[in-house]
Amino acid sequence: MASLNVGNLGEYLREQRRTARLSLRQLADAAGVSNPYLSQIERGLRKPSADILQQLAKALRISAETLYVQAGMLDERERQELETRAVLLADPSINERQKQVLLQIYESFRKENGFESTVEAALGAKLGADAESVGLVVEDAEDAVEEGTADGGAAKPPTP
Repeated sequence: MASLNVGNLGEYLREQRRTARLSLRQLADAAGVSNPYLSQIERGLRKPSADILQQLAKALRISAETLYVQAGMLDERERQELETRAVLLADPSINERQKQVLLQIYESFRKENGFESTVEAALGAKLGADAESVGLVVEDAEDAVEEGTADGGAAKPPTP
């Protein structure tokens, strides 16, 4: 597993918290972590797990993948792949079969261009997680895109 750059992660979290106009205590409460633990993460003294990063991302209304990149758990290319997949799956104008076909075409192009591993495999290897856990992270990312909350966007109105 890649070593975590918790100093940069902490600075990034503090910046995101301040941008969201949340106190340390408010973010800790929203994310379900203790105030001292969050303070230690922000000061670079603690290495949060992927689960904690996901909770913090949800509370900050940003994508968990962004925090994984900041923590060194995921590289930018993998984050972009994950977000591309999530956007395809969230499109309400195409049906499930069409979404799966698009994903297959996308994967075949990636494979043709030398990117054989899927984001789930890469995430699983880096996070030491099993396929089911990684699948849940991917589903959460897809849900965030559907809700319009990935990277701090406002929620989209429900489609009729």
